[in-house]
Amino acid sequence: MTDCNNNKENARTDEEYRNLLTSDEYSVCRLQGTEAPFSGPLLKNKETGVYHCKCCQAVLFSSESKYDSGCGWPSFDAAIDNKSIKFIEDVSHGMVRTEVRCIACDCHLGHVFPDGPPTTGERFCVNSLSLTFIKKE
Repeated sequence: MTDCNNNKENARTDEEYRNLLTSDEYSVCRLQGTEAPFSGPLLKNKETGVYHCKCCQAVLFSSESKYDSGCGWPSFDAAIDNKSIKFIEDVSHGMVRTEVRCIACDCHLGHVFPDGPPTTGERFCVNSLSLTFIKKE
C-alpha cells in the first residue's frame, strides 16, 4: 500500500499525518486500509449534521444522505458535491471496485457501489475512521 498524499495544496508530510491521526485512522486514511465491519463509531450515528474528511476537514457527506445499508460501514447515497471526492478504479483483492478519496487531501474514504437506494442507485460505503462528524446546532 502506498501513501496517497498527492494534492500538494493540502499536502502534509507523512510525519504530520502520523501525529494528527491515530494508528488505525492512519492505516485507513493514508494506507487505504479498512476498519472492521460494524466497528466504526459513526455507523449508528443518526444525528443531523455534516460529515467531513478526517485529514483536512473538507465537507463530504450530509446526514440527509446517510442510510442503513446493513453492510457494516456508514453508507450514503450521495456526496454533498461530487467535486469534493475523486473516483479511482481499485482492482485490489481480486475485485474491481471504485475507490473514493477526498479531492482536497487524497484521504481514502472507502468505495462506491451501484447497489444503492433508488434515489441515486449509489452506495458510498465509507470508513468511520476517515470521517469527522459535525452536529448541526
